[in-house]
Amino acid sequence: MFIFLRKLTQFAILSSAFTLKATDTKPAAQQLRRGLQNRHIQLIALGGAIGTGLFLGIGPAAVQAGPSVILGYAFAGIIAFFIMRQLGEMVVEEPVSGSFSHFAYQYWGTFAGFASGWNYWVLYILVSMSELTAIGMYVHFWWPGIPLWSSSLFFFIAINALNLSSVKVYGEAEFWFSIVKVAAIVAMICFGTYLLISGSGGSQASIQNLWNDDGFFPKGLLQSDGKGGYQGLFAAIAMIMFSFGGLELIGITAAEADQPEKTIPKATNQVIYRILIFYVGALIILFALSPWRSITTDSSPFVTVFESLKGFQFTLLGHTVYFTSLIANVLNLIVLTAALSVYNSCVYSNSRMLYGLAEQGNAPKFLSSLNKNHVPVKAILVSGGFAAVCIIINKLIPEKALELLMSLVVSCLIINWIMITVVHFRFKRTKREAQIKTKFPSFLYPVSNYICLVFLVGILTLMCITGMWVPVAMIPVWVICLFICYQLVRKNKSQA
Repeated sequence: MFIFLRKLTQFAILSSAFTLKATDTKPAAQQLRRGLQNRHIQLIALGGAIGTGLFLGIGPAAVQAGPSVILGYAFAGIIAFFIMRQLGEMVVEEPVSGSFSHFAYQYWGTFAGFASGWNYWVLYILVSMSELTAIGMYVHFWWPGIPLWSSSLFFFIAINALNLSSVKVYGEAEFWFSIVKVAAIVAMICFGTYLLISGSGGSQASIQNLWNDDGFFPKGLLQSDGKGGYQGLFAAIAMIMFSFGGLELIGITAAEADQPEKTIPKATNQVIYRILIFYVGALIILFALSPWRSITTDSSPFVTVFESLKGFQFTLLGHTVYFTSLIANVLNLIVLTAALSVYNSCVYSNSRMLYGLAEQGNAPKFLSSLNKNHVPVKAILVSGGFAAVCIIINKLIPEKALELLMSLVVSCLIINWIMITVVHFRFKRTKREAQIKTKFPSFLYPVSNYICLVFLVGILTLMCITGMWVPVAMIPVWVICLFICYQLVRKNKSQA
């Protein structure tokens, strides 16, 4: 990746900071089109909070922490909401493409803008690759004879084709992907509540499951598991927080949102109670339906709800259909939809970030060109070309591909969240000095910013303590690589 950035930046010419005013002076044919309506923004924001981290990722976290993982998701959701409000304040004030990079560039400095933009782009290239790998694994469940790389290639082509058409097509696709995920969770909550109230969930279903097996904190906050590892709520908190990666996508949609000053605040504010309903509410029901010790690292509490349907059956076209035959297929369809949703958003966000970098002069200018539908086609194709590397990885090491890719995501995620909070500090100071009152002030500023920074640094510390020190050690290495690339850009500018 370093080699790519070095070669790419050799052709870039660093321009002055990209501002909203400069964007507005461009001809209409060279601007992104505001084709995302309120319903698109609402579901994009909601879909960013619902992914495979909820449907499948809860298993390992639950094994480490027990029922207290519910509290972990609630607190992590609040931190994610603080970060979204910080980003939302900046985005509503200046709804531009490549928002993270723009704000860092404008309010922190040229290197911060360069590093923020390229870090985000690389982050979601890696996420794209991991989601494509996961998609191939889900398809493999139904058709084990199909190679992992071929199904990844099929959906790679399909999702990129959707994004190449228009931003409205992307919005519609993500809208319906999110509808499926939301409907699945609502169905889980409703049916689980019915099982608890009616007593149909069996003798093991009881709200007392939340505390009757060694209490709500059965493994404490952080303690040794006796095998060289750690367990407890703090041991699981890093894994929990990563489930909320993707909420910041709402900042990327600003340049193409219809009436961003209205839709962005509405979508941002609704995230907090939706997190409480869809994460915390669902987990309370699911943990109540089955003892937490029945959960394994490769399973999910959601499976418990499906398993509870064993006694139910219905007639379809004259045939008796048992829910047991649908359990695995329905779950696989849901997680496949979640993975497609994430990859769809990755294609969108990567292309818009690359477009924003090109507008700043931190990427080749040809990447800022738009087609007749105002879509940055070249930025999509370049991003897609690098994401397609996962198809080669899946071909060479299919059994290790997902683990390898996800381990590379961690460092970029932490950098992204910390930069949003720090840049927001500087944004607020600049606006205060100019005596400008922002339209959508962040929540509990500056206290919430300090809380976020302490929390994120705490996650890094816990990762080191619990054995996940390699991703932490990669952070300074990656920052140094970005700085070297930045210096190449400056040198190229001085010679131009």
